[in-house]
Amino acid sequence: MRILQIVALVSGTNAYGGPTTVAFNQCRALADAGHDVVLAATGSELGTPLPTERDGVRTALFPPHFVLPGAGFAGLTSPAMLSWVRRVAPSADVVHVHMARDLLTLPAAWLAQRAGTRTVVQTHGMIDPSENPLAGPLDAALTRRVLRDAHRIFHLTPREQREVAQVARGPVNLMELHNGMPVGARSRTARTDGTCRVLFLARLQERKRPLAFVAAARSLAQRFPHATFTLVGPDEGQGDAVRRAITDAELGDRLTWAGPVDSAGAAQWMRDSDLYVLPSVDEPYPMSVLEAMSSGLPVVITDTCGLADTVRRTGSGAVVDDSQPDLERALAELLSDPDLRERTGRAARDTIAREYGMDAVRERLLRAYQD
Repeated sequence: MRILQIVALVSGTNAYGGPTTVAFNQCRALADAGHDVVLAATGSELGTPLPTERDGVRTALFPPHFVLPGAGFAGLTSPAMLSWVRRVAPSADVVHVHMARDLLTLPAAWLAQRAGTRTVVQTHGMIDPSENPLAGPLDAALTRRVLRDAHRIFHLTPREQREVAQVARGPVNLMELHNGMPVGARSRTARTDGTCRVLFLARLQERKRPLAFVAAARSLAQRFPHATFTLVGPDEGQGDAVRRAITDAELGDRLTWAGPVDSAGAAQWMRDSDLYVLPSVDEPYPMSVLEAMSSGLPVVITDTCGLADTVRRTGSGAVVDDSQPDLERALAELLSDPDLRERTGRAARDTIAREYGMDAVRERLLRAYQD
């Protein structure tokens, strides 16, 4: 099959996060099965000229333009990319759009539908009822039309299924699709020197709660002198506050913010760490948690995360409420018990291999593309 996938942004620091990671994983799996796959996106921090291949995937990358100041990725567009999609969509067998309520992926999906090409969309929790004053006009003009005309809409959770249907206000063809993840090459064992490297790898934005991670590090550092705490990710509004909190903690190199990294750097941080913490709230389906689990890391997440039930059921880490004491309690339990970290980390890796492998995701994609 000739498959065109579309995502908003590919960047050297993985600034767009989970949807981009999902797109690359899917494209590699489909290409490995012999399909003709191209991933189209805007590209930044990748040098000049923009690459035509990245992480084993053929790419068509275009300059990004942010046309709504202060709107973040919702204001992202690319006239060059939309013109290209208009030209090439008719020759594709299927167009798969990782779609947000924005000025790029939404019109790209509409262009593919207008060309008569079978179009599926995957919303990644980004299409939900919104009180933003710009959402209403955009939904009336385009979002509902694209959702209703989609051959399939992939959703992650029952909550997302309900929210997409609510936005569409009409009949839609919804289908559950897990975010797949290649499993790490090997399981890990606890460090013999007693050290434990605790990792927060995510964008530094309010919902991710990086300050809760810093506060936990400050609270637990004296009790666990061999633990180190590292934040990795780009600043999306909380950077200055995180810097101040790190300085105030006076823990030196035991508590640091390493800044943004690309996908290879993120994978290296996962391999070099022992425990992954994401204290974010209302997180639909965080790819960073799946990446950590695939690397054999036990994970600590909140009960409003879309993966909470999986982590509980499989014993892959700890699920906490959104309070600081509960976060610190779970961290203390894992920091004090290397055998528990090894056991839960092994369970996490086994869970990815058993339930989130890319072979199953690829077959589900192909059935949806072809039926």
